[in-house]
Amino acid sequence: MAIPHTSLLPLLALPLLYWAFNLPKRQPKQTKVVFYVHDYLSGHDTSAITVAGKDGPQTSVLHFGTMVAVDDPVTEGPDPKSKVIGRAQGMYINSQLDGKGLHLMFSVIFTDGEFKGSTLEIQGADLFAMKEREFSIVSGTGYFRFVRGYGIMTTQFIDIPNLRAILKLDVTVNHY
Repeated sequence: MAIPHTSLLPLLALPLLYWAFNLPKRQPKQTKVVFYVHDYLSGHDTSAITVAGKDGPQTSVLHFGTMVAVDDPVTEGPDPKSKVIGRAQGMYINSQLDGKGLHLMFSVIFTDGEFKGSTLEIQGADLFAMKEREFSIVSGTGYFRFVRGYGIMTTQFIDIPNLRAILKLDVTVNHY
């Protein structure tokens, strides 16, 4: 008598299930990185521009609804002359009615140093009147593939009349 093919499925599935549940579990690595973003909306070294707002591109980033495109230098230290290790490219939108809060969406693209060729994808609120703000690391590439994490942003320098700031980003991520 022939054995029906469907009765062989449990016999074939058992070794596969055993193998799948006994694979070595990969432990995530934790990496902590500190870098500085130089965000300049004015001056000879402008790295961010207003692209839309209530009054068009002339709208101040300090007004609700204003969108800014950024390509900011990322450095090892707070000094503008410190070593450039990447760029922060993306945008932020003033998303708070009173104008005191931004929503950030940008990539940190490492162009030099230990993480050269890798990226971190950052998203979150920036209530820039606060000393410390927390944001999410939602993705990454290269060294940071499958990353998840968070960062603490602090303002190292701010010149509101000229819309220039240096931000310290202290990032903690888990990845494989």
